[in-house]
Amino acid sequence: MKTQRIFKNIFIIIPIFIIMFYSLLNMKNAAIIKDIYKPFFNRQILWFIIGFSLIIILQFIKPKIILKYSLFYYIFGNILLLLLMFFGDEVNGAKAWFNLGIFNFQPSELMKLFLILYLAKIIGEYKIKNKKDEFKLILKVLFITIIPSFLTFLEPDTGAVIIYFVIAFMMLFLSKIKKQWFLYLFIILLILGGIFFYLYFREKDIFIKIFGTKFFYRMDRLIDFKKQSSLQLENALISIGSSGLFGSGINKVTLYFPEAPTDFIFAMSLSNFGLIGGLTLILSYAIVDLNILVAIKKIKNFSFGLVISGFIGMFIFQQFQNIFMNIGLLPIIGITLPFLSYGGSSTIIYFFCLGLVLKIINDNYKLFM
Repeated sequence: MKTQRIFKNIFIIIPIFIIMFYSLLNMKNAAIIKDIYKPFFNRQILWFIIGFSLIIILQFIKPKIILKYSLFYYIFGNILLLLLMFFGDEVNGAKAWFNLGIFNFQPSELMKLFLILYLAKIIGEYKIKNKKDEFKLILKVLFITIIPSFLTFLEPDTGAVIIYFVIAFMMLFLSKIKKQWFLYLFIILLILGGIFFYLYFREKDIFIKIFGTKFFYRMDRLIDFKKQSSLQLENALISIGSSGLFGSGINKVTLYFPEAPTDFIFAMSLSNFGLIGGLTLILSYAIVDLNILVAIKKIKNFSFGLVISGFIGMFIFQQFQNIFMNIGLLPIIGITLPFLSYGGSSTIIYFFCLGLVLKIINDNYKLFM
C-alpha cells in the first residue's frame, strides 16, 4: 500500500518523529513559562496530526498534477501577501498574519511552498540552447522571486525574504545553466552590497531617503546585534550555559526568555534537555538532510528534483540560521526551526513539503541509508 511505503523511508521518518517528540516535550515546559503558552501543547499535537495526514494524502496524488497548477498557487500567494497590508493582524510590529479566530495564518509560509512549485515548473520546462537563454532564465527566476519578496518585506518579515532567495538560488544552482553565472551574480551582489553598505555607514541621510527610517533601524539591529543588550539572547545563553549534559528536565524552567517555543526553540531544548538533547536534535536533522541530498541526484524527473532541491535548501538554511542565532552567532531575524518550533502555518507547510518530497522519492528512488 502507498501509505506503507512512507515508512520504508525510515531514515527520514524516524528522525522527524524524534524532533516532533522533543517539540511536544518543549511545549509541556512552555506552559510553565507563560500563560499564553499553555494551549501550545494541544495545538502542536493538532498541527502534527494534520501534517502527517497531509503526508499520507499526498502519497495518492501525482506530483505532476500539483505542479500543473503552480502558476495559480503563485498568483494566489501574492494576492494573500498583498491583502495582508490591508487586513493583516499586527503582531510585534509586523503585519504578517491573518487572524482567523481559531488560529493565525501566515501567508509568507505558504508562499515558500508556492515559490518552490512554480520555480520548479519554470526551470524544469525551460529550454536552454545558448547563453542568452540562460540569462533570460536567471532574469525570469529573479523576477518571480522579487515580487513576493517585496510584498513580504513590507510586512516586514526579513527572514522569509531571505528564504525566498535561498530557494531561488538552490534551484538555479541545480538547473542546467553554466556555473559561471553564479560568479557573475556574486560579483553583482558584491557591488550592490558595497553600495548599500557604503550608504548605510557613510551616507545615512541618503540611505534613509531611499529606504526609509524603519528599514534603517532594522539594519541597525541586524548589524549591531552583538553590541546590543537583549534579554532574549542573554537569558537564552545563560540557560544554555547552565543546562549541563541533561538539562533541567520536564516541568522545570531555569530562566525565562521571550519567544522560547518559536524562534528560540533550540535554546529552550538545550535548557530542557542539555547537550545530549541538543546533539540528538542536530543528528536527527543531519540524517534527514543527508538522505534527501543523496536522493536529489537519483531523481530522473528534472522538475521533481528541483522541488526537492528547493525544499532542502530552505530546510537546511532554517536549521543553520535558527541554531546560530540561538547561540548568538547570527542576528535574530525570526526564523523558526522546522518540526521543532511551535506554529501552525510553518508546521503544516513543512509537512506538506515533506509529504511531496517523500512521494517523489518513493516513486523514483529508494533511500539506502
